Amino acid sequence: MIQSSSDQFRSPAKLLHWITALIVIAVVIPAGVWIRYFEPADQAFKMRLYNLHESFGVVVFSLVLIRLVYRWLYPPPAWPMNTPAWVRLLAGFSHASLYTLLILMPVTGFLATNAWGFPLKVFEVLPLPSPIGKDEVLAKALSFTHWCGAIAMGVLLTAHMAGGIYHRFMARDALARRMF
Repeated sequence: MIQSSSDQFRSPAKLLHWITALIVIAVVIPAGVWIRYFEPADQAFKMRLYNLHESFGVVVFSLVLIRLVYRWLYPPPAWPMNTPAWVRLLAGFSHASLYTLLILMPVTGFLATNAWGFPLKVFEVLPLPSPIGKDEVLAKALSFTHWCGAIAMGVLLTAHMAGGIYHRFMARDALARRMF
């Protein structure tokens, strides 16, 4: 591990963070909400939307694995000295929960897709092997788990963004500068 002497995250960590955030906020969540709550009548379009959601889920999963390895090799900068313990605790819980969900959501979504009997072809090009066969009971359980994770992800992302906005524009403290 290489210790950082800066008070900011390194550029690759920032880039991976913002690419992941962009994909999740601009593609994965809107496509998931569209599929779940505004299901398209056109079957071909619906399947393309599912493929887009699932394919970008695979991309997010890959990015998060890269982020975790990078984070292990290059730990985050030290907290500013005046950061209260409760902020550190809350941020630690939030980040650990977000990383966990960013891993579990693509896994549960992929397994649910397989259990419904739909093998995944990433961007309709790269076929991924199906680790489980068609199983409607398991598919329902995995889909419910995926939906619960989506709700938790929405809550955590909202809190994470609110914290970022607070530290950037209200507190104007050193925490906001770490990722910008």
